Amino acid sequence: MNHDPAAGLSLAPAPEAERAARWVAEAARAGRAASKILATTPVAARNAALVAAARALRERRGAILAANAADCAEARGSAAFLDRLRLNEARIEAIASGLETVAALPDPLNRVLASWTRPNGLEISRISMPIGVIGMIYESRPNVGADAAALCLKSGNAVILRGGSESLRSALAIHEALLEGVREAGLPEAAIALVPATDRAYVGAMLAASGLIDLLIPRGGKSLVERVLAESRVPVLAHAEGLCHTYVHEAADPDMARRVVANAKMRRPGICGATETLLIDEAIAPRLLPLIIADLAALGCSFRADPRARAICPELPPATEADFHTEWLDAVLSVKVVSGLEEALDHIARHGSSHTEAIITEDRAVAETFLRRIDSAVAMWNASTQFCDGGEFGFGAEIGIATGRIHARGPIGLEQLTTFRYVVRGEGQIRP
Repeated sequence: MNHDPAAGLSLAPAPEAERAARWVAEAARAGRAASKILATTPVAARNAALVAAARALRERRGAILAANAADCAEARGSAAFLDRLRLNEARIEAIASGLETVAALPDPLNRVLASWTRPNGLEISRISMPIGVIGMIYESRPNVGADAAALCLKSGNAVILRGGSESLRSALAIHEALLEGVREAGLPEAAIALVPATDRAYVGAMLAASGLIDLLIPRGGKSLVERVLAESRVPVLAHAEGLCHTYVHEAADPDMARRVVANAKMRRPGICGATETLLIDEAIAPRLLPLIIADLAALGCSFRADPRARAICPELPPATEADFHTEWLDAVLSVKVVSGLEEALDHIARHGSSHTEAIITEDRAVAETFLRRIDSAVAMWNASTQFCDGGEFGFGAEIGIATGRIHARGPIGLEQLTTFRYVVRGEGQIRP
């Protein structure tokens, strides 16, 4: 029998699908036992594991960077894709700091969410508790595994991580640091399992693991999320796309609009919170749109523009209808001139993915109307859409962004990784 030291789970010789199913089943069963331990472990121990893991990440940064360099050397894709994959000293420090931030947050477990007393004297309380075993399927960004592991550990959940094939070496190196922290705190290593191979059979095995995995969270491109939603027999918490909009209203401060749009698009164009479509009012577009285009072009952005935008900036390539439905995840921006708030809201309703939308305006009444009527998980006023991030929301990290309507929406942090149960206290009451 083969043994994979990174995962700590046996791998019996078998066809890959059978091998993957066996591995996932073993990982989930071990994770279930680990979650029960975490749920009753004092928060100090869970915090100690995260602090120790942060220290191990810093101590192992040379090995992590070497593993990441090997991944990057073999990767093929756009500049934005490679940016998502690449680690450096600053990004490793950010991962470590994120673990420490999660450790410093309040304990999400055993909170009294609500309590009341019935006329018959029964005292009823709603108490937070872990979900159980979380399956995390993600692509490219190696930090996602560490963020997911930190949030799951703190919230008492076990996690099974399946990272992208292009980042397996990086994921394995980060996983070792996480396990070092768990061991140092005396917690079960099975709380954080990492799929040890790139074969897609492991994704299929996780999707089929009903009764073993309690919740799946996919984080990646459209094709990955669509596959998970279509095939999973396990409940899924997901977002479709990050087709985010920034709307520059006619009452926008021009300098603010230029700064915010540049950041929203070009800070990191490959993340799901990057603005993919700029909407700008026709009243302000003639004097402001050329400046915004020049700012973005200087940063390496290209464009797809509607006829009204091209009438102002004739050099812009024309946009098709499909362009406004496209999550570019790259230095490309769709541009549309609108007649006002109603047209902007209508465009977002028809083309958006319910992720994040922003308005830039000095008109409070218009802003409040926008915030109230936008149906996305996150609505912003005078801020970059790239603030849609668990760390920026004060969650320490995030395991993903949810755009559905069940259980949670927006960045998924500690609170969103808990469910609840009821505790009823009586004095001998019987039901008539």
